[in-house]
Amino acid sequence: MQMDSPLDAAYWQQRYQAGRTGWDAGGITPPLRDYFAQLGPPDDRRILIPGAGRAYEAEYLHDQGYENIFVADLAPAPLADLQQRVPTFPAAHLLLQDFFALPATPPYHLIVEQTFFCALHPRLRPAYARKCAELLGPGSTLMGLLFATDFGPGTEPPFGGTREEYRGYFAPYFDFVHFETAYNSLPPRQGRELFICLKKK
Repeated sequence: MQMDSPLDAAYWQQRYQAGRTGWDAGGITPPLRDYFAQLGPPDDRRILIPGAGRAYEAEYLHDQGYENIFVADLAPAPLADLQQRVPTFPAAHLLLQDFFALPATPPYHLIVEQTFFCALHPRLRPAYARKCAELLGPGSTLMGLLFATDFGPGTEPPFGGTREEYRGYFAPYFDFVHFETAYNSLPPRQGRELFICLKKK
């Protein structure tokens, strides 16, 4: 399903080229690193990181020994950055694609959310939750961070929101394992991030 949005590939490529990447933490953030650390030894699970940006999460998992990590982004710049940083990352797993057009088979076992949701226009949020469920197999996991904060009115990302709003999007498709304020966010994001771990129904 192709989404009609002004926040298209050209928009995001221009932001990377102009250095307008305020969401970029420069490395994997503590909540995601700590979650990955408790997954156990690397296995063959299929992991998707949509709207991956420079994909520090993919780099971390790749370095841990995971082989089935896929990163998707509309803009070529961040995918090229990952390929340059991590030459051994499989080129076939760099998906220059619209998240909403990704094929649902074979299903993924884990989707990692990191600043993609807040980059989407809010009208796409119901479709995002539905697409995540479509891409995951039964009992599989959507985890990551959502900004539960108000960024103020604006026509450009990031777009904020509330825990109650977000719950409504995911409840039809997922059981809630964790849906609480992250305790180990980066200092500038303390109290503003919601750590989520949801299991597909």
